[in-house]
Amino acid sequence: MVATLSAGAFIAAVLVLIPLPSHWRARNVAILSLIAWLFVVDLIYGVNTIVWAGNVEVRIVVWCDITTKILVGASSALPAAAMCICKHLELVASGRAVRLTHEDKRRRMLFELAMCFGAPLVLMALHYIVQGHRFDIVEDIGCQAATYYSIPAVFIVWFPPLLFATITFIYAGLALHHFFKQRLNFTTHLHSCDSALTTSRYLRLIAMSLTEMVWGTSLTALAMYDNIAPGLFPYVSWAYVHSGFSRIGQYAVVEFTPRALQQVFLFFWAIPASSFIFFVFFGFGEEAVKDYRRALAWFARKVLRTPLKQDKAAFSSLPVWYAPSVPLLCRSALDALCV
Repeated sequence: MVATLSAGAFIAAVLVLIPLPSHWRARNVAILSLIAWLFVVDLIYGVNTIVWAGNVEVRIVVWCDITTKILVGASSALPAAAMCICKHLELVASGRAVRLTHEDKRRRMLFELAMCFGAPLVLMALHYIVQGHRFDIVEDIGCQAATYYSIPAVFIVWFPPLLFATITFIYAGLALHHFFKQRLNFTTHLHSCDSALTTSRYLRLIAMSLTEMVWGTSLTALAMYDNIAPGLFPYVSWAYVHSGFSRIGQYAVVEFTPRALQQVFLFFWAIPASSFIFFVFFGFGEEAVKDYRRALAWFARKVLRTPLKQDKAAFSSLPVWYAPSVPLLCRSALDALCV
């Protein structure tokens, strides 16, 4: 089981990087941030499953202090990135921007940086308000963020990703409406806007964003329900919530009920599954296929030392040459151990 968890996380981390070159050339901040957050969280999960395979020992606490905050930020960063993607797609398809100027692109970049990195950083800092103790360690899963389940926790931990997801669905719906309204000349419209988008890429971006949001929002809503259903604790005072802050919770797998254990693994696979979804939509696109051909051509040239044939028949057969939303662990899973 542990080997499967580690392999799944590391494979997901590699797959999400494969479409990176084409998106890097497009300088799309939202998609690049989506790749970055998915890669980092996959990497964290992979390391955690190795370090805490079959144990709950307290070790590399600084790593846990840092990574648990990153996981908190990622839970909002992923839906925020999807929101930015759909917002831009709606703008391009609406016809409101006849031609995107350099200043338009600069404002878009700053907005997406603020939403994809600035907002998560703020929420990571705010999480300390509802952080009842240092962190929890779950066997085979690793360190998890600790949260004091109260009304402030609802607005800090679960409300932002659900809000971003709701806005994403609205923008995606409007973008699809614009597409179907002018689908016969949509390619010409994209070209007139001086957009790097193609019709195929446009539809893949919407489909990917909606799929990620349906998947991520469902898990976030499930986590919020399971954490709120037992009842919220009163936020008495700062001192009361943070009393015994240095405590580190330790939970062995055998202590979980079967249902709670299923939830633990379901939420673990949330991010690797999101990475697989991203790869399915962009790992086989036209841009990615061209990158694969360039990589194979480079490998043949530099490593295999395959000479290039100059005759037209051989040259025509060669590749084209160019220079180029983390639901936190459910409270019910941990509360089941305290009964």
